[in-house]
Formats: sequence, C-alpha cells, structure tokens
Amino acid sequence: MRTPRNQSSKRKRAAASIRDVAKRARVSIATVSRVVNRISSVDPELAKRVWKAVDEIGYLPNTQARALVSGRSRILGLIVSEITNPFFPELVQEFENLAVAQGYEVMIGSTNYDPARTELLVRRMLQRNVDGVAVMTFGIEEELVQRLVESEFPLVFVDAGPDLPNIRILKVNYEEGIRQAVQHLAALGHRSMAFITGPLHLRSAVARRDAFVKSMKELGLTAPAGFIVTGTHTMEGGIAAMERMLALPELPTAVLCSNDMTAIGVLHGLYRTTHSVPQEISVVGFDDIHLAQFMLPPLTTVQMSCRDLADAAVEALRAGVETDHRKATQKEWPIPTRLVVRQSTAFPRGTLPALVQKTGRNKSGKNPK
Repeated sequence: MRTPRNQSSKRKRAAASIRDVAKRARVSIATVSRVVNRISSVDPELAKRVWKAVDEIGYLPNTQARALVSGRSRILGLIVSEITNPFFPELVQEFENLAVAQGYEVMIGSTNYDPARTELLVRRMLQRNVDGVAVMTFGIEEELVQRLVESEFPLVFVDAGPDLPNIRILKVNYEEGIRQAVQHLAALGHRSMAFITGPLHLRSAVARRDAFVKSMKELGLTAPAGFIVTGTHTMEGGIAAMERMLALPELPTAVLCSNDMTAIGVLHGLYRTTHSVPQEISVVGFDDIHLAQFMLPPLTTVQMSCRDLADAAVEALRAGVETDHRKATQKEWPIPTRLVVRQSTAFPRGTLPALVQKTGRNKSGKNPK
C-alpha cells in the first residue's frame, strides 16, 4: 500500500536528527547544538549554514531535551492586565514577534488587575520552567517577588518594582508625552482643561494625573474643582466621567484622558449631546491604540509604543537570562512617549480662530454645525 505524500513528508520531518543537520551543513554536531541553542560565539557564516540545513531537512529541535541539558526552557512569560483593552493584545503580538525572532516561545496570562490571579499565573509559569517573566500589570505580592528573586528568577516590571538584584524596570516617560499634550492645547488657546484619570490604585494612573497637574502648573494654569475626575480606564468609565463634567456649571474646552479607551468613551458620551468634537470640546487620549486613528474624529493622543514596550521587555528578560548579554548589568529601560496630533483637537470654542474656522467650514459647505 502506497503511503500518501504528505504523510511521508511528515515522517521524514519527524525523523530528521541533529546528525542529519551536521552532515548537510558540513559541521560538527557540537556546532549544530551551539547554533540551535543560540550561543553567540558561533561564527556567523557557520550559523547561517546550519540554519539553512535545519530549514531544508525540517529538523525540529527537542525543546524539552534542550531544557534538561541547558537548564533553560527558552520560554518567556508575559503577564498583562487585561485583554479587553486593545492596547494589551497589541502589546502581546509585538512581544511574541520579538521573542520568537530571538528563539524563545511565549507563555501568556491575563490578571484583570487581580493580585491573587497574578500570583497564580507566576506560579504556573514557574512550574513550566519559564526563563523569566515580564509583568505588565500591578499588585504582585511582595513576598512572592522576594522568593522569585532569591531563586535568581528574572522579572521585568513596568514603572516600579523592588530594588532587588534580578528585577528590571521599564520606566515610561509619562511626563514628556502629557507635557506635549498640554502644551499643544495651550498653543491652540485652551486654558480650561480637564483630566480623566484611571483607577488611582494603579501607579501608571497616578503618574499620568500628576504629569497633567505639573504640566499645567508649568504654564501657570490650574484645573478648577471638578475638572479632575477619577475614571476606570474603560469606555464606560469615559462616558460616566463625561456625564459628571456635563453637570458642572461650566464645561472645560479640552479634556485629556488617562488612556484611549477612556477618550473613546468621552467621544461617545459627547456624541449623545449637542457638544461636538473638536468644535466645542477638544479630546486627547493616551496609548495610541490602533483604533485611535479610525475614530470619528481621529483621536489626538499620546503614543506609548507597544513596540517600544515589547522590545524593552524582551531585551530586559534576555539581559537577566543570558549571561553574555551586552546589557546584562542594565537595571532600567526607558520608554519614551510623544504626542500624535489628529483631528480631535482644535481652537477653543468662542475664540476668534475658532469662529473664523467655523465660518470657513460653513461657506465651503463642509462640516456645518
């Protein structure tokens, strides 16, 4: 009985061994082993030949056997806060792409901001013998962190973490991006600006709020009572916060938000009213999720690049795992932020530039109010 071609191919692929790779690449078995385990001392030309042979014969390294020999699984853990916010799936995708390119697999978990679940996820990853974990959330138990560090287990945190030997921190420059946003609005003529925070038990939410207050103070401005509203980093929270502002005796001319999901909620909340964006109220987000550019109007926002975060997280973990990594001693990894200006910000309502702009639109027949 004839074996189907695809089954034969699968058997051939499964039967390929490290000896076959060495023979095809004309190198020793030891060289193949070093290349497959990504040991950097191998000559680049030899490594290129080995990878070509691996691809041609379909060799699949036994990752479990490699882990037993090397003591490393070549698996990186990634823990994120939630998956309903588009920012985190984008971050996961970038992290996985970069990790796989460096020869690592990825194990992913979501905490929904629950410290107990965070601990459970880290324990599960330890059981799977991951090489290190990037914790892109908050609330991990200090006792658990201490135990992991004592066992020399590499961990990466965002914003802050214990000052311990194998902890690395991704330091996001919230202040610079929010300063750019406040200065952008001030340059347009806004003086009455409001801010919707995230949950204030999150360090990042507090840091963004404080950056707004500081940036306003630098310009000699302050936010009146009721103009700093606590939100939830969700669209529903943005709607609710905007409803609270709409009940105030006087509305701000611009609203900055702690994340894009909040800003999208604000846009939706204002859509239900007679207050148009940006003619009546300018809106600024934070994160620059992919969806931001497709909102109506497209959202002006502070970009915190998922690619930058993922790249820093992968490199920081590798620095903790790989003894010959060029940045093995680096403890902090800076993450820049910058303003991306789109169409959700404009001159303040009632000012001469806004009236001129509005008259021009009406005469041209575009965007009549």
